[in-house]
Amino acid sequence: MRTAVVTASYAVDLERCRLLSDSMDVWLNGDWTHYILVEQRDLELFRALTGPRRVVVDEREILPDWLRPFPDPLSFGRRRMWLGPHAMPLRGWHVQQLRRLGMGRLLDEPAIFSADSDVALLRSFDPAGLWQGDKLKLYRRDNATIAAMADHLRWIKRTDALLGRAGETGPPPYHDYINTLIGWRTDTLRALLEHIESVSGENWMRAITRSRAISECTFYGRFVDEVRQGAGHVHTDRSLCHVMWNGSGRSPQGGDIAGFLAGMEPQQVGIGIQSFIGHDLADIRRAVLP
Repeated sequence: MRTAVVTASYAVDLERCRLLSDSMDVWLNGDWTHYILVEQRDLELFRALTGPRRVVVDEREILPDWLRPFPDPLSFGRRRMWLGPHAMPLRGWHVQQLRRLGMGRLLDEPAIFSADSDVALLRSFDPAGLWQGDKLKLYRRDNATIAAMADHLRWIKRTDALLGRAGETGPPPYHDYINTLIGWRTDTLRALLEHIESVSGENWMRAITRSRAISECTFYGRFVDEVRQGAGHVHTDRSLCHVMWNGSGRSPQGGDIAGFLAGMEPQQVGIGIQSFIGHDLADIRRAVLP
């Protein structure tokens, strides 16, 4: 079973993406191709990562001509904004999601395995294991989105509008579909984009970017459950990635890495240490590569 491993990245995360790529080459088994999706100006940097199973994709192959990146004046040009006549001003993390969603119309692999660029693998894994018979495992934590989670609630509300379900969803809690290592069916992703276009009467990219409340995992997961009644999927709450979301307990020497790894669950094959935490990347590399 062929799998497209998809990572959206940018220049600041180049070395983290290199570590992800190196760890995949060691630990990832089966029939897969890794697609790294970047802004046009970052192409030359990331081409150093290309190889027989790794392709760097220019976002211009995915995004419409009317959506373009510009220096963000509020950061004195250090950051980027994506602007267009049909979209709200977007940050990089918004556009990374649009790139991954848009790959649904460019890929012919039956499954997409999405891996954030600050993830690294450290256990053997064949992404064909995402399948259970003819159904793909869909990560979902039941009733994990509660009323205090303001961003998640905005994503839920926006998803309802895009799926044509405005006013149909009751009060929280809601299911949560967000993780840093997840699988999607390519045919279902295409169906999601077509459904958004059918509901909105316009291109899916225009429909989504009318708001900055963008959560690709929420869009996909709720489309599967609320529109397709789970067709083609089987739910699992067993995460494949052990994530460090904050720097509590971090030592300057990175000594908490071993303790963090000791907390991995048996089915977890990768770790995600958020780049803003400040761990020395060399420490992480030594921890995950033989």
